[in-house]
Amino acid sequence: MANRRKGPSAPLSFSRSTRNLIFTRLHARIVEEDGAFTVRVRMLNHLKPEESAWGEEIAATFDMASLMVGSLATEFSIPQNSISIKIVMQRYKDGTVH
Repeated sequence: MANRRKGPSAPLSFSRSTRNLIFTRLHARIVEEDGAFTVRVRMLNHLKPEESAWGEEIAATFDMASLMVGSLATEFSIPQNSISIKIVMQRYKDGTVH
């Protein structure tokens, strides 16, 4: 699967070939960069390691980034306890990254 990158309001989407795959895990990373949020996801089937997909999108807000991750989990029926999310945001108060 190729990396997909779209504009700020586009949802994460995967090619039709992923529609027939079953994913049991979703790993997401939301990174605040240049006033927007980069959402990177990796989905896999822990029972069939060859079945995996990944993608990257830009979200204008943190809420939009969260909705992207949530919509993928819903679309592919991935339970909450099988989702990991790492969030990296800048602290504007002192200019450090967390």
